[in-house]
Amino acid sequence: MKRQGTLVRWEKDRGFGFIRCPEISADVFVHLRDFTDRGTAPQVGMRVNFEEIHVGGKGPRAMSVQAAGAARQRQPQSQPQRRSAPPRRQPDRSVRSSASSSSPLPMVLLLVAYGALLGYGVWTARLPPIALGVLALLSLLTFFIYGFDKDAAETGRWRTAEKTLHLLSLIGGWPGAWVAQRLFRHKVRKASFMAGYWATVLAHMAAVGAWVGKLLPAGLLAF
Repeated sequence: MKRQGTLVRWEKDRGFGFIRCPEISADVFVHLRDFTDRGTAPQVGMRVNFEEIHVGGKGPRAMSVQAAGAARQRQPQSQPQRRSAPPRRQPDRSVRSSASSSSPLPMVLLLVAYGALLGYGVWTARLPPIALGVLALLSLLTFFIYGFDKDAAETGRWRTAEKTLHLLSLIGGWPGAWVAQRLFRHKVRKASFMAGYWATVLAHMAAVGAWVGKLLPAGLLAF
């Protein structure tokens, strides 16, 4: 669908940015290769015409992007106006900041409890010591997959399915997923995904607890 909007963000070194269109609720991802005129130098504040598409479960993306002729002529005048735009974009930044900088204390306590549970399982021979190494590798693998998916989201490449990310968390990679979410600021603003993530964390903890808990002395279970 043909749209018109304003380029509100441009990462020159990485060759991508975002277009804001009044008719679309989310900013539209655009890559340098999506501009039809290879001689165009994208700049914040530039008015552009583009075709809106959706690929898989990703957000909107711009294709066949062209700089609007009128915008090229008025560009020196429009740039000072764009400098006054940050207050308008500030809510998005604050939401992202609050999501990524939330208190880590609950997760720290959960990780301590998880470590104690695994330690008890190894000490009672309910879990083999190699299980600790396998879980550490799963967390590391999950961390890198999150990083690859973040890069794919910014460059328009093929994304990792959310159910794959959830499966990795469920089988033990959830600590690495949590670190990647905060470090890369990836997925933390999507409420439905985070609800699924926490469900996998609780399910994994419950499964490990049920397995290891079979070795608790009867006297302790009575409490």
